[in-house]
Amino acid sequence: MASSTDSSRSADDEVRELYERYHAAETDEERREVALKMARLDRRRHADIYAALETE
Repeated sequence: MASSTDSSRSADDEVRELYERYHAAETDEERREVALKMARLDRRRHADIYAALETE
């Protein structure tokens, strides 16, 4: 269970960093790039959740 907590913390840190980068972006292109990274991270997190549910 500790590894899922560690990866969760890591993902939370990544989300926080991306959120800050999004708000600091000066152009629409920068915001778009960060938003795409946020979407990829979100998909990964959902895939992890579903995988964990299937193993229960």
